[in-house]
Amino acid sequence: MEIIIQPTPAAATQIAARLMVRLIQEKPAAVLGLATGGTMELLYRELVAKKLDWSKLTTFNLDEYVGISPMHPQSYHSFMWEKLFSHANVSIKNVHIPDGLAKDVPAACAHYEQKISAAGGIDLQLLGIGTDGHIGFNEPTSSLASRTRIKTLTPQTRKDNARFFDSQEEVPYHVITMGIGTILESRHCVLLAFGKNKARAIAEAVEGPITAMNPASALQLHRKVTVFLDEDAAAELKMRDYYRWVFEQKPDWQKV
Repeated sequence: MEIIIQPTPAAATQIAARLMVRLIQEKPAAVLGLATGGTMELLYRELVAKKLDWSKLTTFNLDEYVGISPMHPQSYHSFMWEKLFSHANVSIKNVHIPDGLAKDVPAACAHYEQKISAAGGIDLQLLGIGTDGHIGFNEPTSSLASRTRIKTLTPQTRKDNARFFDSQEEVPYHVITMGIGTILESRHCVLLAFGKNKARAIAEAVEGPITAMNPASALQLHRKVTVFLDEDAAAELKMRDYYRWVFEQKPDWQKV
């Protein structure tokens, strides 16, 4: 696991964007796992500004709310088209987002897994992290071997997400999310976290024990994870000075 600490979210995002640009340029038909939320908005603006060719890329989003239309302003379908897809030359047939209105949710989840496999697996999976350590919507106690499925949101997650809705009562109780096992099968995981409210979750995920109580800690088992943090999110890391040292001493061929 590589930890990259930068002074500000903007500085960290710029490096993460360079990493993604390199992948897209080197592998125009790459498979990207995409995430939503405020943390990703700055990254998507950076990528849009690069005017990359998205025509051959395939994308799979982590999650979607159950019970709201793709046209709902707070659906993750709407988020992705507003923040990224409408500004890039994506091929609609290559865009995949879980169907929150599926009549048979288990069947839809199994089909989503099949589509990821048929695409050859995910080359790079973007991740945020919740204040309780969730990745995707894999809430605490989620199986570390879980696959795409329906999950019930915790009261804390509904409270955290209420800022995107008119009231907390409007936040759905259920989501479809890629599982932790699905995420761990991607070839490269890239996690971004900014702000003091993420510091505890990050410290537990990076330096704590591997436990379902902090789902992001499962990333310690992954062969290639890059974590981008600002100073606030890194504040509780015991080894933060070492992480900075490692980043500064990178050989030229490892630099992003």
